[in-house]
Amino acid sequence: MENYWTSNKTINGLRHFVLVNETKEKGNISFLMVSVLDSEMNLKITYEELINSGNWHKGWINLSKHQSITEEYVNYKSINKREGIDEIFINEDSLFNIS
Repeated sequence: MENYWTSNKTINGLRHFVLVNETKEKGNISFLMVSVLDSEMNLKITYEELINSGNWHKGWINLSKHQSITEEYVNYKSINKREGIDEIFINEDSLFNIS
């Protein structure tokens, strides 16, 4: 599975994500995606959403700064200030498991 993805539309103002975990729950495959620029920005999506929805592009698309980090991100961060990040648990077989 490709680890680097670009969202075709911004997600809270960001578009470049890394797939860090793949899990199976009750026969359904889901993925934990983390923003390349902000680890606090993470989302869990289904296989169908990632592969078949047309909302994601495999790999990173070379975008200008204003296309990859929008004003929406600045607004999101100013409204959603967090004291720390939620822990992200990486599976042992994840490419990003460095322990």
